[in-house]
Amino acid sequence: MSQDLMIKLFDERQVRVVWDDEQEKYYFSVVDVCAVLTDQPDYQAARNYWKVLKHRLVKEGFEPVTNCNQLKMPSADGKQRLTDVADTEGVLRIVQSIPSKKAEPLKRWLAEVGSERLTQMQDPEKSIEQAIHDYRRLGYSEAWINQRVRSIEVRKELTDEWKRGGIEEGVQFASLTDIITKKWSGKTTKEYKQLKGLRKESLRDNMTNVELALNSLAEASAAELSKQRSPKGFKENARVASEGGDVARVAREQLEQSLGRPVVTGQKASDYIHPIEDVEAKVLPKGKNTPDKNTEK
Repeated sequence: MSQDLMIKLFDERQVRVVWDDEQEKYYFSVVDVCAVLTDQPDYQAARNYWKVLKHRLVKEGFEPVTNCNQLKMPSADGKQRLTDVADTEGVLRIVQSIPSKKAEPLKRWLAEVGSERLTQMQDPEKSIEQAIHDYRRLGYSEAWINQRVRSIEVRKELTDEWKRGGIEEGVQFASLTDIITKKWSGKTTKEYKQLKGLRKESLRDNMTNVELALNSLAEASAAELSKQRSPKGFKENARVASEGGDVARVAREQLEQSLGRPVVTGQKASDYIHPIEDVEAKVLPKGKNTPDKNTEK
């Protein structure tokens, strides 16, 4: 969930938020969240409310609260003061514990998301269908969507190989991904996102057609090499990942030489998205009414 969406869920009320470059996470002031959802008369009352709620959540074993971070944020007097913060996941969990009418729309949204996710887990094809629907709704071209869906299939094939080779999801997956990305593009995943001005947004969802094709080539090459060599452990898989990325690097350099310009740029796929009304006009058959926005998820 983006920072902007989170702010809208709080009725545009001020909720202090900071971005952590290292963790690549937004952190929200928990006291501000409590103040908005409970209509506390002043900051001290909101702090007292959070103090009681925090104690209850700790007793319930809610780990993010037990190990609650504190960051410096500007206070009412303009000074930077330490205050309890939580990331998006933590805030959503805290909201569920607040009996407030203002929290009900967010709780309903969480229930809907949870229900959809359970359905998708039972039928993975629905995840792909939902992704295609969302990309169309956001205005991506059919050519880009087709390529993006293929890239998901390639990624799945590669991660299956990593699991077969004893690689653990999480940090090791991210490290191998970074190796591939750095090898073919010349940038780490973090550097690549910075080039495009991204934070929490998906890098792949912001790649151009050419970048997506090269990234898929790198991952498909790594997957094929893995099938042939059956690497075990992180070091062997890292070597295969590097070789796979190298295949795409050679392709990138040849293309750039022919074009006379770099293909890894700050441009994003969203830069070429048409206004949403234009997209609807293209997708809907003539004579059909625009779908009710309330029916879209």
